[in-house]
Amino acid sequence: MRFVTRTMHAYLDYPVALSLMALPFMLGLGMSNPLAKWLAVGTGVAALILTVFTDHELGVIRVLPYWFHLAVDFLVGGVFIAAPIVLGFEGLDALYYWANGAAVLVVCSLHKPESAASQAIAA
Repeated sequence: MRFVTRTMHAYLDYPVALSLMALPFMLGLGMSNPLAKWLAVGTGVAALILTVFTDHELGVIRVLPYWFHLAVDFLVGGVFIAAPIVLGFEGLDALYYWANGAAVLVVCSLHKPESAASQAIAA
C-alpha cells in the first residue's frame, strides 16, 4: 500500500516548507505559547534548505542522500506530535502541530521503496 514515490515527495517539499513559514502568521499561531509560531517558521526554513540540498528530482545542490531527508522528515513528524504536550500548546496551536505531525508521519510511512535499478538510473 506504499505509493508515495521520491518524485511525489519532491513535489510536496517546496509547498510544505512555504506553508510552514506562512501559515503560522495567517492562522495567528502563538496564542498559547509564542514558540508555536516560531517552531513552525524555523522548521519551514530548515525544510526549504533540506529540500534544496537533497538528492532528488527537485534538489538544487544534491549533496544529501534521500534516505537522510526521509529520516529528518520522520523526526520532524515525531517532534510535531510531541510539541504540544512538551511545550504546552493549546487550542489551534496544538491542533496545527498534531495535524502536521500526523500528515508528515503518514507521508513517510507511505513512502514506496525504490528498486536498486531505479536508484542506479537516478544516480
